[in-house]
Order: sequence, then C-alpha cells, then structure tokens
Amino acid sequence: MKSVALRIADKRMLRLIGAFLKAGVMENGLVGPVDEGTPQGGPLSPLLSNLVLDELDRELERRGHRFVRYADDCNIYVRSGGAGRRVMRSVTCFITRRLKLKVNESKSAVARPAERKFLGFSISGGRTPTRRIAPKALLRCKRKIRELTRRTRGISLERMARELTSYLRGWKSYFGICETPSVLKSMDQWIRRRLRSVIQKQRKRRSSWRMANSPDRNIAFPIAYFDSLGLPRLFDG
Repeated sequence: MKSVALRIADKRMLRLIGAFLKAGVMENGLVGPVDEGTPQGGPLSPLLSNLVLDELDRELERRGHRFVRYADDCNIYVRSGGAGRRVMRSVTCFITRRLKLKVNESKSAVARPAERKFLGFSISGGRTPTRRIAPKALLRCKRKIRELTRRTRGISLERMARELTSYLRGWKSYFGICETPSVLKSMDQWIRRRLRSVIQKQRKRRSSWRMANSPDRNIAFPIAYFDSLGLPRLFDG
C-alpha cells in the first residue's frame, strides 16, 4: 500500500484497494481470510504487480539487461548459462531483499528460450527462431474443445457451434500470431472431425469418430458447411 500511495493521492481509491486486499476469498461457499497477497486471478493482481515491479524494471534497465515482463511473469535474456545463473542469483536477491517479495522457485529456471514458455508461447530453436504455441497451451485448448464438443451433451449442432465459435474467436485473437501455421491447420482439421463425429452420433451411426474422417463424410460436410455455421478457421491461408 505504501507503493500504491506514492502514485495515488485519492484516499477513496486507496481505501478501495485496501478493502480488496482484506476481502478474503470464497471457497466451497465459505469466505476465508487472505493473509498476504491478492487472490489468484483477481483483477487487482496485475495492476499491483505493475506498480510494485516497476522498480524491478528500472533496476534491470540500469544493469543493461534485455528482458520482457508481463505482470509478475518475467524473462531475462543473457548470452550464456553461467551469466544466467549469476543474474538469477542477483535478481532474486534484489526481489527478496529490496522489494520484500517471494520468488516462485518451482517456476524459475535458467534455460534456453526454446525450453521455456512465456504467456502461452515458446520460441523454437535453430538459426531462424519462430514463435510457437507452448505445448501446455495447446493441451488446454484441446481439453476445452473436447468439453464443448462432447457427443453426449444433448444439444443441437447449431448451439454447439455457437459456443465453440465464441471460444475459438478469443483463442485465435490471442494465439493467431504464432509462426507455425501447420499447427493451426492441424487444429482446424481435428475440430471439424470432432463436429462430423457429433453429427454421426446424432444420426445414431456407429464408429462415429472413425467414420467422421471418411471421404464421404468430408464430401457431405466440407469446410464450407462449417463456415456456414459461423465456425472460424484458425488458419486463414
């Protein structure tokens, strides 16, 4: 709150932020106290992260480091593993002693960019690095699509397509900047196959998943059919 008060003079706003920090969290219908920090995923968390960690940004700039930070997620880029370990030790010391914050050691590491992820993306190795979707982000996306296209949901294909469209538009607006079009093409094909499988199931056909990829199903329900349902294509090429 001292860091916030250095930037905000409005006492009403300070009281409101203080009330947020003391409000507690609800779990299983019961409100429990918060001893420190902000609730995970709360809207106040990124705001306070930027206020408190602005001092970290200035320190890294003073040291001449190349870095990128979003809220409390930060990557620092150096030339070697040895330099990475030295920087990690010194920056951890700065964060704990100067800023009085804790560093999540389980999520912190010194590694090549291709071995790490940042905001759902990772960088491929090689002479020409490319921006790709991190494997865990793809798995989360597929898990959500499986949930939305579950054949036992008992809803119409049109409603299913609307719900899926809402999710995919948001996902594409974020992950569409990846530089691996083959991944998006594969996702498109997989999604359409799942929807064809739903159609097979609704028509009481057996082996719906296997039949959903047959040539006659692809002809009967081509890409244009799913376009007519409003389903966005992840790959526009």
